[in-house]
Amino acid sequence: MNITHPFLDADGDKLREECGIFGVIGSKDAASIVALGLHALQHRGQEACGIVSVDGPDFYARRGLGHVAQVFSSPQIFAELPGTMASGHVRYSTTGGQGLRNVQPLHADLARGSFSIAHNGNISNAMALKRELVNKGSIFQSTSDTEVIIHLIATSRYPTLLDRFVDALRMVEGAYSLICTTPKRMVACRDPLGIRPLVMGKMGDATIFASETVALDVVGAEFVREVEPGEIVEVRTDGRVTSHRPFGDHNARPCIFEHVYFSRPDSISAGRSVYEVRKAIGMELAKESPAEADLVIPVPDSGVPAAIGYAQQSGIPFELGIIRSHYVGRTFIQPEDGARHADVKRKHNANRAIIQGKRIVLIDDSIVRGTTSMKIVQMMRDAGAAEVHMRVASPPTNNSCFYGVDTPERHKLLAARMDVQGMAEFIHADSLGFVSIDGLYRAVGEAGRDAACPKYCDACFTGEYPTRLTDMAEKDGPDQLSLPVDKVA
Repeated sequence: MNITHPFLDADGDKLREECGIFGVIGSKDAASIVALGLHALQHRGQEACGIVSVDGPDFYARRGLGHVAQVFSSPQIFAELPGTMASGHVRYSTTGGQGLRNVQPLHADLARGSFSIAHNGNISNAMALKRELVNKGSIFQSTSDTEVIIHLIATSRYPTLLDRFVDALRMVEGAYSLICTTPKRMVACRDPLGIRPLVMGKMGDATIFASETVALDVVGAEFVREVEPGEIVEVRTDGRVTSHRPFGDHNARPCIFEHVYFSRPDSISAGRSVYEVRKAIGMELAKESPAEADLVIPVPDSGVPAAIGYAQQSGIPFELGIIRSHYVGRTFIQPEDGARHADVKRKHNANRAIIQGKRIVLIDDSIVRGTTSMKIVQMMRDAGAAEVHMRVASPPTNNSCFYGVDTPERHKLLAARMDVQGMAEFIHADSLGFVSIDGLYRAVGEAGRDAACPKYCDACFTGEYPTRLTDMAEKDGPDQLSLPVDKVA
């Protein structure tokens, strides 16, 4: 179900952030606030974005391919998005592919009223559900798994939209954070395991939902709390807030990669500063994988906090040995290998005066296919580095994600094909080390990973998937744990 995006990375050698969602109810500037919030979440999805506003019974939408600043570039656009309620979405296409028809929020007119829906995550039984719906007469307008939820709501026999919403989600497997708007209310929810993030804030009389706390900061809202796993929060236009918990109680399993890479470092996730956690990961990495070196150098920008932690713990000086260009923009498919290999130098350039003659420790957040790491190691050697030791602020990524993160198929993951020594030889590093899974858990405040009851979804490292993967059942996939959503309201 997950696909890679060669136009975003010539080698598909980076885990792509899932998507970001943002919603406001109770503000006369709802659409413009949503646009500002989406701009703060741009790192979660750079392919496309959209906003749907609600003004009384009427829905207004604008969607486009590109960044938020490109799609929402003039005041006139917001004049065409009236109302005191709006929701928005930034995306990478993990399911369904690229194209304007898949850009969210999606909107539907039903016999009992209209609604829109914005979704962060991945429905792991979307194809099975879609086959059933098509056999019953449903006609799909997009290839997004989010539209499956719309059809489940449309075909539910329950009388109210909220009951239909709950009924639909009981049939869904996988990971989701959702913001649904109707003429009279906004409904926000997380999957029963809380795999995908969602937070709630206030700005005056307005209630706000967002994928990360940084989006609340940017719009000037106060953080209230996280939406709890399995919780549905209903906010009416008169300001009343109601919490529903229809899915029973399950042990939460939020995505641990939010701490490693996806969230902005100035966000708070699960009550912990993402920046501080990443520094702590670097400190754990220094304890577990020390190196005799002269400098600690981050791979910008995602490796910076971990590199600071590694340098502080090891006593090795921290330096910016790689300078990142902030004006590259998207990297499109190049027709020749030479042009593709130039992509790394367009994005990063070695600081030769710092590197020459030095033994260096390179810190990055992850290794996916390994091709980018190979190029960066070679860049260090070309700049005169005496030794290049690679340290990675996550365990080996040896399994694909099926919960909304764009990862390559398992056989394309370097860690699924080689041991650590083989990986070191592949990227031409003098040595290679990863933080252990227990070290990662210690960095987020746990004593270690409890194999009987893990506190996070870490399937990309362990292969232990916390839900069924129905759409993968016919393929030779990794092991999974079965945890169906409670069917009792």
